[in-house]
Amino acid sequence: MRQIAFREALREAMQEEMRKDERVFLMGEEVAEYNGAYKVSQGMLEEFGPKRVIDTPIAELGFTAIAVGAAQNGLRPIVEFMTFNFAVLALDQILNTASKMLAMSGGQVGCPIVFRGPNGSAGQLGAQHSTAFESMYANIPGIKVISVSNPYDAKGLLKSAIIDDDPVVFMESEVMYGDKGEVPEEEYFIPIGKCKVAREGKDVTIVSYNKMMKVALAAATELEKENISAEVIDLRTIRPLDWQTILESVKKTNRLVIVEEQWPYASVSSEISYRIQKEGFDYLDAPVRRITSADAPMHYAPNLAAAYLPTIPQVVKTVKEVMYLKK
Repeated sequence: MRQIAFREALREAMQEEMRKDERVFLMGEEVAEYNGAYKVSQGMLEEFGPKRVIDTPIAELGFTAIAVGAAQNGLRPIVEFMTFNFAVLALDQILNTASKMLAMSGGQVGCPIVFRGPNGSAGQLGAQHSTAFESMYANIPGIKVISVSNPYDAKGLLKSAIIDDDPVVFMESEVMYGDKGEVPEEEYFIPIGKCKVAREGKDVTIVSYNKMMKVALAAATELEKENISAEVIDLRTIRPLDWQTILESVKKTNRLVIVEEQWPYASVSSEISYRIQKEGFDYLDAPVRRITSADAPMHYAPNLAAAYLPTIPQVVKTVKEVMYLKK
């Protein structure tokens, strides 16, 4: 199977759906003339023209409002944010209009729209450019939240997001746009709301998503050297959450460790931990443990940036702790 970059997989997903449906269009900062801030939309202006690949001012609230209005009137916009750290300026439209209009209109007015772009930290970018937002958006009823870790899932889930009739927040990572992975040439879709068992194991379940999947999988490789078999689950979709796959894995391994880039308070791991103690407590042989980012802004200094994110040694140490605890 061919190997393509993460950015190419996203581009193919948008191109394929735009060729099939003239209602689909892309708008955002530098998506057209500059070929995208991260070159995700490279070549799309030439193919689809300025009416369907639209450069916007640096005014997230304004162009998001235009896109939401277009979606409510029958079009299918894809809004690219240069980073989700900037998307907070558009939160009024996402929270108060896109997510609520179907309910407020009694099912008469939908909002088929995709909000996509890089999320979370990407090296030394400072506190205002390094926030992970999955749990914040997942807290909003009426929005689906996707957070992908590899090119194959990126393409299949973005295509599903574009054809979905509900608003979808689609989160990527700046540090993964150049990552390469196997992606079929033939068309495929990945259903929203299904996580993936990225690695099978029998001793402990590790749940993660987005770029923290690299940490989780690397930790599983290290643990295998010590005869600890870790099952690694990639959530892919944060809301709706594929709870059943997580529960079935915990039934098998009897231990759960969650690795994520979120701040710890009211995070995705908080929700998963609550659910497992509510519905899967009898299957646990050790307390649920989680590794999150530090409960603080991510600073620019390289030593503080390195200390902020979960690490492979942290995951290995935590897994060993749950392995050796008695029930």
